[in-house]
Amino acid sequence: MGTAVEAAFWGAVAGSALLIGAAIGYLLDLPARLIAAIMAFGAGVLISALSFDLMDEAYQRGGFGGAAIGFVLGAIVFTAANLLLARMGARHRKRSGGAMGLAEEARSDTNPASIAIGSMLDNIPESIAIGLSLVGGGVMSAVTVIAVFLSNIPESLSASVGMRRAGRSARDVLGLWALTVPVCALCAFAGYTVVSGWHSAAIAGVSAFAAGAILAMIADTMIPEAFEVAHDFAGLVTALGFLAAFALSRVPL
Repeated sequence: MGTAVEAAFWGAVAGSALLIGAAIGYLLDLPARLIAAIMAFGAGVLISALSFDLMDEAYQRGGFGGAAIGFVLGAIVFTAANLLLARMGARHRKRSGGAMGLAEEARSDTNPASIAIGSMLDNIPESIAIGLSLVGGGVMSAVTVIAVFLSNIPESLSASVGMRRAGRSARDVLGLWALTVPVCALCAFAGYTVVSGWHSAAIAGVSAFAAGAILAMIADTMIPEAFEVAHDFAGLVTALGFLAAFALSRVPL
């Protein structure tokens, strides 16, 4: 039980970045290009983490076949859930409200509850991945926790700016984001407890599933919103985020 609690703790730590980012975005008037750059950097960090932690671990545990199947299934499930949430008003949940974002919000197609639910969806595979790193006597992956933490800040920061510009109160915005922290802790807890007794190949499939869902989330939400404002610089900043996370996992501190 102690290890499961540890998983929940680190899930909460990574999830707390959502509340921190939301507070920064709501209270500070940051330039749209800076927000987009932070979003792109976070996307690069996550791509690195899922490549060198989740998928590599899945391949080592279950081989290419199991990793590939889990990866594709994760991407399919996230895409289906994301399409459903888009119809509920959470299509642009990471949009900060730039020129096009304000036009979208003016049409009142932004639903705060759906935004919060969508953000929870985005962070479920990330939090599960944190719990999975402890399965089988493993050591908590500091790189995964740091990567999720760093990527969570721009996610909620961008969305909270858009919600503020749409006229939402600080209590409503920060209250919604506060709900995501215990959800992240619960998902990390489940990531460890549910699969801890499974066969290695099954655990590999779950790790790959999380990686596929995360990559689909990045491609569907983070990168498009970052590119809309940062344009050609989004690719460069994403690459720098990737390199930063890669350095954390490979360069001795």
